[in-house]
Amino acid sequence: MNSLSDLLVDSFGRVHNYVRISVTDRCNLGCQYCRPGETAGHPSKMDLLTFDEIAAIVSVLAEMGVTKVRITGGEPLLRPHLEDLVDRLSAIPGISRVGLTTNGMLLASKARALRQAGLTDMNISLDSLLPDRYAMITNGGDLSRVISGIEACFKAGFEMLKLNVVLMRGVNDDEIESFLRLTLDYPLQVRFIEYMPIGKQAEAWKAGYMALDGIMAQCADKGWNARRVEPADRMSGSSFCGTKDDSGPAKYYRISGAAGEFGLINPVSDHFCMACNRLRITANGSVKPCLYWNDEWDLKPFIGNNELLRQAIRRSLEAKPQRHEMIVQPGQKPAQHTMMRQMSQIGG
Repeated sequence: MNSLSDLLVDSFGRVHNYVRISVTDRCNLGCQYCRPGETAGHPSKMDLLTFDEIAAIVSVLAEMGVTKVRITGGEPLLRPHLEDLVDRLSAIPGISRVGLTTNGMLLASKARALRQAGLTDMNISLDSLLPDRYAMITNGGDLSRVISGIEACFKAGFEMLKLNVVLMRGVNDDEIESFLRLTLDYPLQVRFIEYMPIGKQAEAWKAGYMALDGIMAQCADKGWNARRVEPADRMSGSSFCGTKDDSGPAKYYRISGAAGEFGLINPVSDHFCMACNRLRITANGSVKPCLYWNDEWDLKPFIGNNELLRQAIRRSLEAKPQRHEMIVQPGQKPAQHTMMRQMSQIGG
């Protein structure tokens, strides 16, 4: 068991046991809140980490107390042979969960191989249940392919299947009830996420942002008794999925008699920064201690020297802010760091 001095603790006392690793900057969709105006399938501009390099970084992080890894992108299923990486990461001592966040377009043919390789958690982005609207939001996505991917995940036996819904005023907010109804019949976690001001989309964000407080009101209007699912419920096994150390940002609820749950993630209106337990590794090998700031520290020069790699990771944590400065109310200008830090002098 790691002592506190061995763990990834930042200057505010937050212990980090979760890392998100991007394996590509490419995506086969152009979602309006993520890549507005971009062409789906653009070629990578990055010198991507190899699977050997990713495994080396995660091995060091595991020694420092990381227990959970999430593979992200871009669209991670565009990276060939991703199941080989999953197999390697799940075999690292100390890593208990390996997850994937995907748009689901390529999932149907890969779900079983990923499950057999050791993938434990599957998050699927799904912002509309209407084919034409889904195609509009994603710049050409095919909803039927995502549904096929979800069905393939159930057949493959995934323990934890989450649907991520970015809620946007005037775009998909009229589908809240339809998503809630999914939880009545299927063992899913539908997670509503506030629309965040990311990238160069401030004006679109002002028009589309909405808080999530109306979701509970909709449950009440339908006569649905939705109760909070507490961590103790998961520990006692009364919740259909999740683990006792599942300390993510969502607050989960279950409608009485439902097969699944729904979650509310409020990074803008009710930030959860003081409970943050995660780091992000970019596709080209930089560590971002805060997902919503631009500061990065390049890890590639230190791969192969575990002590210098540990120092680099710890240095990045020293600069992690107490909280992000994401806009709290529409109309304000976001404050972000823009400095790129290259730590070439570590160990010198």
